[in-house]
Amino acid sequence: QVQLVESGGGLVQAGGSLRLSCAASGSIFSMNAMGWYRQAPGKQRELVARISSGGSTNYADSVKGRFTISRDNAKNTVYLQMNSLKPEDTAVYYCNAENVKLYGSSYGINYWGQGAQVTVSS
Repeated sequence: QVQLVESGGGLVQAGGSLRLSCAASGSIFSMNAMGWYRQAPGKQRELVARISSGGSTNYADSVKGRFTISRDNAKNTVYLQMNSLKPEDTAVYYCNAENVKLYGSSYGINYWGQGAQVTVSS
């Protein structure tokens, strides 16, 4: 089995910064892209940022220039540095890992973390 454990959420004032981390654990042979999604109350889950295994990134327009996604493949960990936070960034942030293959498995599965609350006060 694979677990994605997120950390780094919390309460911050507008204009502040937070850094989210997500570590994948288990007998992981390979993993494709990793990403961060968020879901605000009453809204659908949306992509925030995504990074491929090769390091290519894409961001939601609303966070471009403020958020930076990175990953450490050796540690199976993805990070999200969030700067210049706005109240509209308030949401539960979920880590995602795509096409995770375990040793001895011929197929991959997508996994989600449990979510980390980010609250930005005005």
